[in-house]
Amino acid sequence: MPDVPGLDVSGLQAWLHRAHPELQGDQLAAQVIAGGKSNLTYAIDGGSIPLILRRPPLGHVLSSAHDMRREFRVISAVHGTGVPVPVAIDVVDDTDARQVTGTTFLLMERAPGLALSTRRQNAVYTASGLRALSVELIQHLADLHAIDPTAVGLADFGRPHGYLDRQLSTWRRQLGVSRSRPLTELEALEARLSTAVPPPGRTGIVHGDYRLDNVLVVGEGDRPRISAILDWEMATLGDPLVDLGIFALYWDIDRSLGSLGGALSSAVDPAAGYPTFDELLVVYAERAGIPVPALRWYRAFAAYKLAVIAEGIHVRFLAGETVGEGFDRLGDLVEPLARHGLTHLEEH
Repeated sequence: MPDVPGLDVSGLQAWLHRAHPELQGDQLAAQVIAGGKSNLTYAIDGGSIPLILRRPPLGHVLSSAHDMRREFRVISAVHGTGVPVPVAIDVVDDTDARQVTGTTFLLMERAPGLALSTRRQNAVYTASGLRALSVELIQHLADLHAIDPTAVGLADFGRPHGYLDRQLSTWRRQLGVSRSRPLTELEALEARLSTAVPPPGRTGIVHGDYRLDNVLVVGEGDRPRISAILDWEMATLGDPLVDLGIFALYWDIDRSLGSLGGALSSAVDPAAGYPTFDELLVVYAERAGIPVPALRWYRAFAAYKLAVIAEGIHVRFLAGETVGEGFDRLGDLVEPLARHGLTHLEEH
């Protein structure tokens, strides 16, 4: 049972034998799932069912952005609401025992399907199928935002009052511990965002990183559908429009960043059948029963947040603390993302 970075596979085997004997197998195998740029995600085979294990990154990170217990809690709460999520099995603090990861880790059932992250994956779907998939994706987001947190046991999952101000403070703090070089335009974007925070609006469960490649898709042709929404590590209670801002950023990443957008692989291609973000925004508003929202601040904030994340990954890459592919170009995205965010505020 060869180990993979950040995971002791033999330790996991022993832990499963003790804690979840119904899941154990003769010999486990694990591999890092490509595409993760924050928490490490491993596919675990050899047990009674396919599993997923998630743990925080190897290097120094903002603990609140990689809280396995919060991810476990929100997935467990949302399960059964109609919003598709993986089945959570257990969350374990392994920091003292250091048997499996040496961190808190989350174990869940592996949902079927593939994450669409490249344009070549579109080939197995029709244009109408990709359009329907896109509509389903944005409708699930509206449905998530419509869930009453109290009804699913999440009344204390976050502090909606002052949420946007705290978000800015959180990511400003993260930038402070991740900075490795002068970032003039990112600092300018941060200052502009701070002076134009929108007034309080709706409150809902915020996913925090909602985008196409954070869902699993099953089916082909004109009948693809979403089997599970993934990566809930930044979920909280707050302003749902933050999710729409990050969704818009990733949906239009190639158009927004040009050739640099390729550093963040995206399957979204209008020529293949994907609708525009503006079309999906109308679908969201209809599903949510609200007017089409103004998103300029939220789209600028999404660019700021992603730029800070990219800078943190860049620092961990330079320190040799990343696992997987695709990290070497992320540092080049930071200032272009800041410029992109500033354009939204200038239009505002």
